[in-house]
Amino acid sequence: MTRFFEQITRLFALWTVLGCVWAWFVPDHFVWFVDRSNRIFDVPLISIGLGLIMFGMGITLTTDDFRSVLTTPKKVLVGVGCQFLIMPLLGVSLARGFALPSGLAVGLILVSCCPGGTASNVVTYLARGNLALSVLMTMTSTLLAIILTPLLTGWLAGTYVDIDRVSLFLDMVGVVLVPVLAGVFFNRFFPRVVRYVTPWSPVLSVVIIVLIVGGIIAATKDLICEHAGILMFVVLLLHSGGFGLGYLLSKLLGLPVIDRRTVSIEVGMQNSGLGSTLASSGKFAAQFPDVAQAALAPVPSAISALFHCLIGSFVAVIWRGRDRVISEAGAENAPM
Repeated sequence: MTRFFEQITRLFALWTVLGCVWAWFVPDHFVWFVDRSNRIFDVPLISIGLGLIMFGMGITLTTDDFRSVLTTPKKVLVGVGCQFLIMPLLGVSLARGFALPSGLAVGLILVSCCPGGTASNVVTYLARGNLALSVLMTMTSTLLAIILTPLLTGWLAGTYVDIDRVSLFLDMVGVVLVPVLAGVFFNRFFPRVVRYVTPWSPVLSVVIIVLIVGGIIAATKDLICEHAGILMFVVLLLHSGGFGLGYLLSKLLGLPVIDRRTVSIEVGMQNSGLGSTLASSGKFAAQFPDVAQAALAPVPSAISALFHCLIGSFVAVIWRGRDRVISEAGAENAPM
C-alpha cells in the first residue's frame, strides 16, 4: 500500500495538469472548495485544506530534524537565502517590467515571497537530488516564511496596495505555524497515530493542492482568459528564472551537483497553495480599492502551481536521464 501511495505522489505534476483541465471545463466541480462561504467551524475550506498540508509536514518532523539544520548550516542557508532573495526580486522585477495590473502584480509578488512547497521534495527525489536537504530547506523556509513572507510582500508590493503586514502575519500563523507545531506534537506524543497517518499524508496533500489550484482556476476563468498571454509568460519566466538562478548561484558557492539540483528545485517551486489561500482571504482582498483587481490576486498562484510542477518534472527527467547515461557509460568502461 505504501508503494502505491508513493507512485500516486510521484505523479503530482500529472494530477495538477489534469485537475486544471478538469476545473477549466467543469468549474462547478472545484469552485466550491475556494468559496469562502463554505466553512467548517467558521473556517473556510481552503484554509482547512492548507492547514492539513502543513500538519502533514509537521508529523514528519522530529527534534533531530531541527538539529540537522545546525549540522549542515551552509547548505541550508544557501538554499533558504536563494529562496527569499531570488524569487522575490524576480517577482517584483517581472511585475514592474511587464507593467502588470495591480492585482496580478501583487499576486505574483506574494507567491514569489512564499516558501518552497512540499512538491519540491517529490521532484528532488525524482531528480536524484539530496532529499534530506530538500526536506530541511522546505521546513526551514516554511518556518521563516511566517515572518519573511509578510515583510517581503509588504515591502515589495507596497507600491501597488497598502499591505497589512500584521494581518498577513496572523494568517501565516494560523495556516502554517499552528498546524506544523500540531504535527510535531503528534509525532512526539502519538507515534502510533502518526505511523498510520503518514502514508496517507502525501496523497492527501496532492488532492488538496489540486483542489485549491483547480478551484482558483475555476473561480477566475474569465480573468485568466482576459490576461492569459502575459500572465502565462510572466509566471513561466518567474519559475524558469528560479530554477536557473538557484542552480547557478549554488554552483558559484561551491555546492556539489546533487545539492545544486536540490537548491534549484527548492527555489523554483513555491508553495503556491499558500499563496492562493493568502491572496483569496477576505482581509487581503479588502486591501484593494478595486474589487476586480482583488479578484486577480490569487490567479498568479494558481498558474504558478501548474508551471512549477511542469518545469520541475521536466528537469527531473533530464537530470535522471543524464545520471543513467553516465552510469551506463561507467559500466561500459569498467574493467572486465
